[in-house]
Amino acid sequence: MHTLTLPEPISTYFASEHDSEALKQCFKDDAILKDDGHTYEGIDTITAFLAAASVKYNATTVPFDMKNNDGFHVVMAKVTGNFPGSPANLSYRFGLDHGLIESLEINV
Repeated sequence: MHTLTLPEPISTYFASEHDSEALKQCFKDDAILKDDGHTYEGIDTITAFLAAASVKYNATTVPFDMKNNDGFHVVMAKVTGNFPGSPANLSYRFGLDHGLIESLEINV
């Protein structure tokens, strides 16, 4: 079985999906997250959004593939939770800067 090796902030992001305090350690203060047609700017706004989504959807995310694309790390993950279409494979496009997540775009 192939083990997926992710860069540290990305690995921590997925391991901490239900822990907003741990998620704060993954992002730059001025990070940007785009998900479901919305843009969230700044670490506090991002972690508040992620915490609310965690409660609402109770999702579990399992990364299964990663590719580098134009300087970004694009991770494919199976997401299972309380939402229409579950489970779904989502794309997570991470931009990293100095060991932290600078940008994240989540798409179907």
